[in-house]
Amino acid sequence: MKLKVVDIKSPILRRKAKVVQRVDKKILQFISDMKETLTEQKDPEGVGLAAPQVGKSLRIFIMDYGQYKMMAVINPVVLDRSEKKSVKKTKDEKILEGCLSMPHYYGPVKRHDGIKIQFLNEEGSIQVKSFRGFPAQIVGHEIDHLEGILFIDHILTQKSKLYEIHDSEVEEIEI
Repeated sequence: MKLKVVDIKSPILRRKAKVVQRVDKKILQFISDMKETLTEQKDPEGVGLAAPQVGKSLRIFIMDYGQYKMMAVINPVVLDRSEKKSVKKTKDEKILEGCLSMPHYYGPVKRHDGIKIQFLNEEGSIQVKSFRGFPAQIVGHEIDHLEGILFIDHILTQKSKLYEIHDSEVEEIEI
């Protein structure tokens, strides 16, 4: 079942999410619904979705990028982060970070180039994975959601620019 993505005004996005006590049928169904929601999200498309974004205070996120196809992450704990922080780049330009709870707004966010986390997978098994580059940016963004932090907070503290993009038209937004 497709879930409704809450917008930036929702107070759940500012609260620290609750730990999942056990991976049971109810949690697995919720994860399945999150995956369907992320798959059907088209305007804009997303590469990650955290439980608070669909109105549930649970420490779960879905990542869908590259080799991490619809990977569910439950109760992530950051074990290590690289010292270096940067704005991720493609070959030619900076990657602007966005959020499904704040559609069509983007900005460059400096994040750790690498992050190592421990988490539970859908089978309830402990996993340890390291992410570099853009996948590290996704993981950092989604873990922020579980902590009640939004990418716009980083835009403000890093004094970055915020842009609104509609139909390939880009407009800088005063913040």
